[in-house]
Amino acid sequence: MQEDVVIHRKKPIFPISAELHKYLHKYQREAKLPIGYSDLLNFRESVPLTDKNGRDTLWESPIYPPGEIEHIHNGLKKIYAMLNTSGNISIVEHKYIDRIDYCTFGNTHPFRIRIVNRLNDVYDYFYVKKADASRIYGLELEHTLSPNDVNYLVDHTTLVEEHIAGIPGDAFPRTYMNHPEYNPIRIAKEFVKFNERCLIMLLGDMRSYNFVLQITPDFDDFQFRIRCIDFDQQFYEGNRKVYMPQFFKENLAYVKLAMEHLTDKTVWQYQQEERSMLVHRIRSERHRLAHLRDVANRDVLSTEENVHQLKSGLAEYFHNPDYLKCGSMVDIVELNIKNVIRQII
Repeated sequence: MQEDVVIHRKKPIFPISAELHKYLHKYQREAKLPIGYSDLLNFRESVPLTDKNGRDTLWESPIYPPGEIEHIHNGLKKIYAMLNTSGNISIVEHKYIDRIDYCTFGNTHPFRIRIVNRLNDVYDYFYVKKADASRIYGLELEHTLSPNDVNYLVDHTTLVEEHIAGIPGDAFPRTYMNHPEYNPIRIAKEFVKFNERCLIMLLGDMRSYNFVLQITPDFDDFQFRIRCIDFDQQFYEGNRKVYMPQFFKENLAYVKLAMEHLTDKTVWQYQQEERSMLVHRIRSERHRLAHLRDVANRDVLSTEENVHQLKSGLAEYFHNPDYLKCGSMVDIVELNIKNVIRQII
């Protein structure tokens, strides 16, 4: 039976500590950006942004003072170059900023930047957000433990992220899930593996509008990959179901697909496959993960109440009293990882 998991409180923004800044510098995630998040807030008016069907997208298009537009656009083009080519400005000589969108909901109130190549009208997006420590830890865990590379930069209170292309998870069931050439078992398999990764890494709130599906044609079929696009709820909530996408009503179409096409045995098989791949990634990134753990354990990233609720819930769920010894969300993630290693080896 599908349950409705509710997140009652908005997660606070956690500041980036000096130790986390050192970590980001070591792994080339830190950069001196030409403009910051606060510069993009310098607007007094905005107009609602609608989609091609005239529906409100909940994004706004800010209107900047004429004297600041050139400075902002030049700064954003340089940021794009830093994000994609280590600062090679020549790649943006023929590009222009077509649109800046502002989102008033969500924890980080992001700006979405659309940049266009004037030679062929090909466009790309990237995002400028408030820097949040727990979000950065989520990005790092995604980069090191998932099959996906993540590209981002941090400058004090500004976070810049690349755009992750894909079909929005809430639109996919309506428009693509029943495509005659798509194997529903492969879609269900990917959802099971995604669910497994989220629980192990404590990546929360993966409702369908917070992930995308990437489709890759293979020589005899299509492969699917679910990718998270929102890391706001990284190991903060105390309810374990927040870290299991299967419990969100927004994901009901994916749950039904798995129930229809998978057996308990195949679900277990796909979970083991994902855990095995996690072990390979853990081995190759063990030093970086240890460094990340040591830095994160010095930060306050949740409440004592949430930590207690989650460790108690996981101890019951996994029938493992070791969770009750955990003192932080980071300890819980580390125990999750250790349990995966013990199970596979």
